[in-house]
Amino acid sequence: MPVSKLGDLSRCAVHTQTNKPWTLAECIAGYKSIGVNAISVWRHVFEPMGAQEAGRMLRDAGMNVPALVRGGFFPAKDKLARQAAIDINRVCIDEAREIGAEMAVLVVGAVAGQALEDGRKQVAEGIAEILDHAQAANVKLAIEPLHPMYAADKSCINRMAEARAVCELLPHPMLGIAVDIYHVWWDPDLQAEIAWAGKNGKLFGFHVCDWRADTRHLLTDRGLMGDGCIDLRTIRGWVEDAGFKGYNEVEVFSEQYWAMDQREYLQLIRRAYLEHV
Repeated sequence: MPVSKLGDLSRCAVHTQTNKPWTLAECIAGYKSIGVNAISVWRHVFEPMGAQEAGRMLRDAGMNVPALVRGGFFPAKDKLARQAAIDINRVCIDEAREIGAEMAVLVVGAVAGQALEDGRKQVAEGIAEILDHAQAANVKLAIEPLHPMYAADKSCINRMAEARAVCELLPHPMLGIAVDIYHVWWDPDLQAEIAWAGKNGKLFGFHVCDWRADTRHLLTDRGLMGDGCIDLRTIRGWVEDAGFKGYNEVEVFSEQYWAMDQREYLQLIRRAYLEHV
């Protein structure tokens, strides 16, 4: 992976969902136009052409692919649904290999009304079932803790400590953690957990955006870097002190920014990254 100093775009990647209105081809061309040569790809964006063709497009454009987003969603109330999730995750791994992604990000899932501990047990069981497939494909699996506001139905893993517990239970070189600053910036143990992940080779991904103090929607009103209250530079320092040399992945879900002209938005992304990451 590239190594850079602050004020450099060589370690910047952008998630396709950041520019939700665009196709994969538009994202590739747009990111290259601002000097960004890395892209994390959401599965739905290559559905029109399939993973194999998407991989060809990405390789032809010289794009690096930190991650495919997203696998996971393991918990369910019945065995058949849990097996279906495992099968889908194997497909995600195959797609990640096809597009040249280093990892598949796992948003682990949750079931409303199910005890969180039961969900976490099912997550560990599900991941255990796909680790050999991931190793054969040479695709890492990155557990992404989600903010506690999503604990009811999107993720039963809400702190890095809970992701660490799964990594300790399943000590496999292909399993690690993606640190999304939007979800974990508030955690008083964040610095120590990042240090543990780095020391143990489990720090796979780092996603950046910002938290608006006056957020208007808990899913689709993320801030662009500098819009909110997260101390991005400090947390990036912790991540790099822990030995992380991967990409800083811009991942912003925002109805406000999706409604903009996306080429104008790209210039805001570039400036926000250089000024605040």
